[in-house]
Amino acid sequence: MKYTKLSILGLVLVLLSSCADFLEPYPNGDISSNDLWEYQDKVAGLVNSCYQLMPQNYNDNEGAVLDCATDNAVYTSTTSSISKFAVGTLTTGQDIFASYWSRDYQALYLLNTFLKDNKGYNTRYLVKPHYNDLVRTRLHGEAYALRAWFEWDLLQKFGGKSMTGQMLGFPIVTEPLDPNSNINLARNTYDECVKRIIMDCDSAIKYLPIAHRDYLVTDPNDKIYAGSKYWGRMDGLTMLSIKSQLYLTWASPRFNPENQIARWDSAAVNAKKVIDFKLTKDNIAGGFSPANKVEWFSPIFPGIVFSSRYLSSSDAMERMFYPGGFQGDGAMGATEDLVESFPMKNGYPINDPTNRGGYDPSNPYLNRDPRFYSNIFYNNETIKQEGTTTDMYTFQNYVGGKDARLSSPSNSRTNYHIKKFVFMGLNWSNSTIKKAQHAKFFFRWAHLVLNFAEAANQVVGPTDAAKYGISAKDAISYLRKRNTYDNATGITTDPYLSEVALEGKTKFEYFVKNERRLETCFEGMRFYDLRRWSTSLTELNKAAHGVDINKINETTFTYSKVEVENRNFKSAYLPIPYSEIMKMSNLVQNEGWDGWN
Repeated sequence: MKYTKLSILGLVLVLLSSCADFLEPYPNGDISSNDLWEYQDKVAGLVNSCYQLMPQNYNDNEGAVLDCATDNAVYTSTTSSISKFAVGTLTTGQDIFASYWSRDYQALYLLNTFLKDNKGYNTRYLVKPHYNDLVRTRLHGEAYALRAWFEWDLLQKFGGKSMTGQMLGFPIVTEPLDPNSNINLARNTYDECVKRIIMDCDSAIKYLPIAHRDYLVTDPNDKIYAGSKYWGRMDGLTMLSIKSQLYLTWASPRFNPENQIARWDSAAVNAKKVIDFKLTKDNIAGGFSPANKVEWFSPIFPGIVFSSRYLSSSDAMERMFYPGGFQGDGAMGATEDLVESFPMKNGYPINDPTNRGGYDPSNPYLNRDPRFYSNIFYNNETIKQEGTTTDMYTFQNYVGGKDARLSSPSNSRTNYHIKKFVFMGLNWSNSTIKKAQHAKFFFRWAHLVLNFAEAANQVVGPTDAAKYGISAKDAISYLRKRNTYDNATGITTDPYLSEVALEGKTKFEYFVKNERRLETCFEGMRFYDLRRWSTSLTELNKAAHGVDINKINETTFTYSKVEVENRNFKSAYLPIPYSEIMKMSNLVQNEGWDGWN
């Protein structure tokens, strides 16, 4: 395991500004580990630098790219590591997940150094005792919170059934291990890891405010060291969100074969606490409203529970998603399978037995759920630059068109391109190119609503509101009627939601899973959702589809569904990095990765 010594932590970081300058200097080679405690900014840096280790956008293997190992998307390059992973040909030298193992343990080393013997808590940061207490208490809470976050990341990525048949997590480490010692750790059980993360979440909650908001600070003079200045740091809401997601995963079929209802209940309870805070305390004038559209480019979007630091000016997502004809890379494309999951504008699915939504296969993009138009670029769509009436680009995905699949290495293989996260104010043809802020929203309002709906349905069914104050159906209705990313009106009249809720738990479970798919597409979440829901590889190894399009005239086309990529997963779990298996004989590999043992 690659632990980084304080003596070599002279890593150059690009420190980004936010509401607070929270990334202060962090330990470097000029200061020994013993002298570190004499420099309060360096001590604080043990905690603060861990924020920078988190991803900052969706253009990587923890975000949109990971959807290319699901039925949501296909990566354009067949020689890419993610494509090889999806078709079962990934080698030990191409492991796209090994760096996350190293990153997470690097963070744990720093945090354990801060927490050991309460040294970080007992450091004097400010002269005035009251302000010093505010700072040290917050940092102590953040250290526990960040440790829980990186532990949860390890469990979600590397937890799984081992070759010995036992469900294992990661090696729990709560001490700053000496990198010069003979480190040979074993993986703890999955349940032990769950309990460890919950303990760290609960410890963090004892020291952190429920949220960093000025109106929660009783003394106005304290706002220099408390309140909204620290928006973007770990808080109680983030801990409740981690617990909700952790319990939801632990409750799911793959990790809960006995279907212990208490786990579902804990997932619902923790999600509901976040929902209640947003609906009551945070629902102030000009603040949060469940009807708010998601503002991907706003660092203060009220629906954020916890997000990464912002990249102040970036066109990475636009380059990745736009086709070559519009100066993009066309690096990945949405599948026909995802497109078919979007219902019609009145909420009925496209495969409704009596076609109450009016789906027309000869004109498949007409009158679809308004969320479809916020997520997908499709054939013959003309887009305009935000704030103008001028046509910016028309997608030609038909055979012979500039954006057609297989006609260029910078065109999607599915004949769909992706709109989510794309800043529509950007046009590379302009003399002055506008770029937007980008970040990754780890937890937002919609995620907790989805967690609650899924878990509450398992406990009390779709329509019972007595136990939690709202029903699973109530929760989903928030998302269905909310304005889209483009600020288009959502599904306001929704008879299908009422209909499917009355059909009972099983039908509603399928419905919620589809809503989760639509809401979180390209956020890197479906990969883990499919695995926690599934009980066999058959459920994961389904072909991904695109569409072939032929042009009849300027407005008429024919569409045929085509298989693009066959998925061939040998395991429902990610591999423990091969290099770590080779270094530590006590580590046990996950099942299905025999060649990596």
